Amino acid sequence: MIWKPLQPRNSSSYLQRNMRLLIIFFLSASLVIGGGMFKFSRDDSFRIQSVSAQTLRPEEAAAMVYEKLSYLPRENRYIRKDTGAIDPLQTLISRFIRYHRDLKRREPSVPLDWKITLADYLGVNESMKESRYPGSSTLQSNPLTSDVEAIQGLNRHQRQELVDLLVSIYAPRQKKLKLPTIQTESTPELSQPTPTIGPGLSKPGDADLLKL
Repeated sequence: MIWKPLQPRNSSSYLQRNMRLLIIFFLSASLVIGGGMFKFSRDDSFRIQSVSAQTLRPEEAAAMVYEKLSYLPRENRYIRKDTGAIDPLQTLISRFIRYHRDLKRREPSVPLDWKITLADYLGVNESMKESRYPGSSTLQSNPLTSDVEAIQGLNRHQRQELVDLLVSIYAPRQKKLKLPTIQTESTPELSQPTPTIGPGLSKPGDADLLKL
């Protein structure tokens, strides 16, 4: 048996082919990761996936709310204890979100939970303590009383808009699951039982047959 010497592999073409495969892989991965972060709807609003929603700071979510609902009061003229300067990021909505999510540990993607938080501000649910309210330890004056008055000044339609927008920010993207169609086997029709025919009437001459 004659062995043929192995042909040396062209290292240049081999390296180029592998580099092309690596580039295609990284481009595909970046498109998948980047394309799944935001979902734009018809009204140019977007929903953030659950991973991003969990890391979204209340100040960032509040900025999105004020961008859409500019009529909401900001209540951001409070002075910080540590710097002695006004913190413009300390807004009514940022404290509202912190109270809901961090203090009361309520789900930010459930509309009913936001309505329960609104009920606290409206004085018809749980009592709110100044010592635990967001900003009480960092601001020179406690913002609870002013925040409660600001929320109570909103009408029902405005409160509903606030709830809907917060849910759209924090709710993960919902995928409609198409349930498989269950096909049931058709039940075969029951055949009508054949009626049992009894012995026929005796005919003339039948008695003579018994004599055989």
